[in-house]
Amino acid sequence: MAQRVAGLIQLQTNGEVLRAKGAFTYNLGKPMREAVIGSDGVHGFKETPQVAFIEGAITDAGDIDLAVLATLRDATVNLKLGNGKMVVLNLAWFAGEGTGDTDEGEISVRWEGQSAEEVLP
Repeated sequence: MAQRVAGLIQLQTNGEVLRAKGAFTYNLGKPMREAVIGSDGVHGFKETPQVAFIEGAITDAGDIDLAVLATLRDATVNLKLGNGKMVVLNLAWFAGEGTGDTDEGEISVRWEGQSAEEVLP
């Protein structure tokens, strides 16, 4: 049976649907592990914190208040993926530059948050 694994997505901030455009990236904010290597070989690994985030671009059809978007904080950001999975970013703040593009009415967006989780379909 053929199954959709990518493609159509939906983006929401505090329940408001935004016009998601193109590819989005996300990170659940779990610690990143890196090897600790000595002159005699691998000694183990270290963990470094990472920030949870959702990043991409949205289309501004004239109804987005960029000043409000750029100062958003304590938000819940949901990214529904083409495979049915949902990424939920909690206690999020807008961490993008707040720059709009006139060529395609595009705004680059990045939200970072205290935590993120995947909700499986």
